[in-house]
Order: sequence, then C-alpha cells, then structure tokens
Amino acid sequence: MANFYTDIPELRFHLNNPMMERICELKERNYQDKDEFHHAPLNYHDAMDSYDKVLEITGEISGDIIAPNAEGVDEEGPHCANGRVTYAKGTQENLDAMVKAGLNGMTMPRRYGGLNFPITPYTMCAEIVAAADAGFGNIWSLQDCIETLYEFGNEDQHSRFIPRICKGETMSMDLTEPDAGSDLQSVMLKASFDEQENCWRLNGVKRFITNGDADLHLVLARSEEGTKDGRGLSMFVYDKQDGGVDVRRIENKLGIHGSPTCELVYKNAKAELVGDRKLGLIKYVMALMNGARLGIAAQSVGLSQAAYDEGLAYAKDRKQFGKAIIEFPAVYDMLSIMKAKLDAGRALLYQTSRYVDIYKALDDIAHNRKLTPEERQEQKRFAKLADSFTPLAKGMNSEYANQNAYDCIQIHGGSGFMMEYACQRIYRDARITSIYEGTTQLQTVAAIRYVTNGSYLATIREYENIPCAVEFEGLMARLNSMADKFEACTNQIKGEQNQELLDFLARRLMEMASHCIMSHLLIQDATRAPELFGKSARVYLNYAAAEVDKHEAFIKAFKADELADYRS
Repeated sequence: MANFYTDIPELRFHLNNPMMERICELKERNYQDKDEFHHAPLNYHDAMDSYDKVLEITGEISGDIIAPNAEGVDEEGPHCANGRVTYAKGTQENLDAMVKAGLNGMTMPRRYGGLNFPITPYTMCAEIVAAADAGFGNIWSLQDCIETLYEFGNEDQHSRFIPRICKGETMSMDLTEPDAGSDLQSVMLKASFDEQENCWRLNGVKRFITNGDADLHLVLARSEEGTKDGRGLSMFVYDKQDGGVDVRRIENKLGIHGSPTCELVYKNAKAELVGDRKLGLIKYVMALMNGARLGIAAQSVGLSQAAYDEGLAYAKDRKQFGKAIIEFPAVYDMLSIMKAKLDAGRALLYQTSRYVDIYKALDDIAHNRKLTPEERQEQKRFAKLADSFTPLAKGMNSEYANQNAYDCIQIHGGSGFMMEYACQRIYRDARITSIYEGTTQLQTVAAIRYVTNGSYLATIREYENIPCAVEFEGLMARLNSMADKFEACTNQIKGEQNQELLDFLARRLMEMASHCIMSHLLIQDATRAPELFGKSARVYLNYAAAEVDKHEAFIKAFKADELADYRS
C-alpha cells in the first residue's frame, strides 16, 4: 500500500533541514527529558529519528486507512440528531487509528502525555493527512488549538485539559457568528460571571464552527458589558462534559464533507476564562489564528500533492492518438507547473514553520527563566519572520491548491467532471482553503505592512547572499532582477502616498514578494538536492518571472484616477 510519507522524498528532505538542530536543542531544552521519560530523545539524531518514525506511521495510516475511506466519508458525511454530531463511519475509523498510534497532542510536553514535537514535523503530519483526506485533516489537526491553551492558560487548566487532548479528545475554536465573520470585533456571544457558582456562563450563537461538537472548545465571547469592539472580548474554554451547547445544524457544504461545520447554540453554558479578560481578540485569537493559518497552508500543500499525483497518474495512463497524453506538450506543461508550485509552496510552508518553531520554543523557555540577550534577539528576529511569512504561506499555498486542483481536472478532461474520479473531491475540498481562517484578501491585508516597511525586501536581499550551485547562478541573476522590479514598484506606490491605491495594488505587491521568496527557497533546496528540485527551480522561476513582469507592467501603467473605473 502507499505510504504518504516515504513515497514523497521531498518531505524527508525538508525534515532534515539544517535549522532543525537548533530547533531540537530549544524544544528539548538540551535533551533534559531523557532522565525522566524513557522515550525522550538522547540527542539530536535520536530526536530526528523519532520524528522520522512518527511521520512514517502517519504516512502508513494515511495510505492504508484514511485515503481508502475518503470517498465513503465524502458521500456519507457526519450526522446531526438531538443536538449532537455523529461522524461518518470512515471518519471514526480514521480517528481510532490515529489515537491508537498515539498521534495526538503531538507538540505538547511529555509531562502531559504529549510527544513534545516541534511544529515542523507536526505540520508535516498535517500535510500528509490532508493529502489523504482534507476533511478528516480538519478534525485531526484541530488538536493544535491546545497550543493556545498551553501558551495562555494556567497550570490547573494545563493539568486538566492537555492530557485529554493527548489521549485523543477533539477540539474546536468557536469564533465566527452570523454577524461576525472576518470582522471578529463584532462578536456578541455573551459571557457573564455567575457569582453563585463562581464560573462564567456563555449565551448566544456561533456559526461555521469546524468540528463544532468537539470535546473542548476555545470560545471568543464578549465579557465586558456595553462594549462593541475587540477590547471587550475574552477567551474561554468550554468542556462538552458540562453541557449547555447544542448543535442546531450541520452546514451543507461544497467540500470537506467529512468535517462537520456546525451552528452552535450556547444556553447558559459553563466556561472558564483563559488568561486575562479583554485580551481574547487582541492577543489570544491572533496567536490561535496564526497557528490555524499555518495549518491551512499545510492542508493546501497536501491537496496540491494529491492533485498533482492524480493528474500525473492519469496522464501516464490515458492514451489519445496512439500515445499517453503526458507526451503532449500541453499536458506536460501543466504538470510541470503544478509540480513547481507544489515544491515552491512546500518550501515556503516549512521555512515558515521553522521560523515559528524557534520563536515559540524561546517563548516557552522564557516562562521558566530569563532569556539571554542573544536569545532575546533571536526570539525577536524569528517572531518577525514568522509573522511576515505566515500570510504568504497561507495565501499563496491556498491559491496554488485551487489552481492545481483545477489543472488536475483539466488533465482528466471529461472524466474529471465525473463523480467517480477523486479529482472532483480534491477540487471541491481545495476551494475552502482560500476562504477560511482568513481569505486570501485578508492575508494580503496582513502581509502588506511587511511590503511597505521593507521586511520582505530585506529577507530577499539576505537570501541573495546565500551561495548557490554553479548551475543555478543564471537563475539567481534573473531572480535579482525580479527583486529590483519588486523594490521599484513598492517605492513607486509608497511615493504616491495614497492609501486606497496601496490597498488596491497590495495583492500584486504581495505576490511579487512571494514569487521572489519562493524562488530563492527553491534554488536553495535545489542546491542541496538538485535531483529533487532542479527541474522545479527552473520551471518555477520561468513562471514567477512572468508573474512579476505582469504585475510590474500593471503597476507602472496604473494611475490613481483610474480607481474610479473599478469602484461599484
């Protein structure tokens, strides 16, 4: 049977990135757990071997159980009766297999029953699972909500809730409401303190809640009476065992059918405050969403991989005019660009996850001791890189997942429009990735300040100083020219001092920065492993250079007074 990890050599390549030695050192606190836990790694090589083995197990379960169940789960979907959700038969089988394998609470400390994994190998597991079934990936990967409770909850909450997630209980994050989608400042679910019972009570409705009948919920609610903005919101943890929340209905969706998207009714539900009042949106949800966006980036890469695999297999098998269609330039052009987008997006995803790993590990260490000046500088640097790269990773990979799924169907021709082929499910599942956890347009809003403050350009110029193999020096010269165009366009728009114009052209600037960054990362990967990434580096740079030229031509020719033509 297929193994969704060992069959993809690019994954093991990204696992063995040189930055992982520092990540392991920080995450394992110089491997101090070995004296208390027999399964804790003794050193860096032992840790990496553990990650590799767990990824192999995840790949095996994905190939043997999750992927074969995907079509049945897509057809059956979850059920709702008497305010509760029952998963599809295949979904429950998937969950049981993951729990039996111990693949829950992966990033949590060993003292709570977790594996103490860094974000990077966990994100790889999320990609692998999503490649098998993106809908199930939603349910399983929501375990990373526990990161927010670990970061901001108290020790009593840690000891009661984290072990349950490590044993296989499920989570959700309850943010959206009927009148508060992207604008979370408008959340009105009411939180009031019950003096008699010494607890908080939640009342109201949440909508579009992924895995909404989960065991534990992180809930954004309005704790400050009379407020109407984000400063009146706090975060709470709700335990389904306490009752008080019913599922009104499961949404009838285009895709990700295995994942129940619920409307929830809170009726005097008992809850606990997480952290401090008034920081629910300002601090805690921002941390929660950054983790979720990295997760959707991983889901998107998994879907891109699935789309490429399906398209490649069909193109090799399907014959027209006496030969396999993969031999036709129109088809191998599509497949080569699909693979290049997949490799570029994956490079961006794992560069982002490594940045996240370093700053989060240092944040965690800071809870126990004062960081050295060098560590504080390192923490600050990687936090900034993580914050700037996350919207690119989510925004670009979700768009590439949609594009690759579209091209996969195109390669299938008329067969791709038939429900018996997996490409139609991949296409439907991919569509949500550029919408939830912040649309691509909102990722642009998050990214544009790193365009205007020079952060992306500084990173690109730093990458220019990294040596590459002689065979890629010509690509580097072209890439330097692309960066010059990005810089010139940025300066031109900033010079206009017109906020509407900047907002209008922001998507183009973000994409120019992304193409430059991903091209650099691919060349770096190709220098280390030309047999894996050499072709994609050349193909992607051709594609990226054309995209940068397109955006440059538009920006240079566009005048602010033309905005009137675009307004409704």
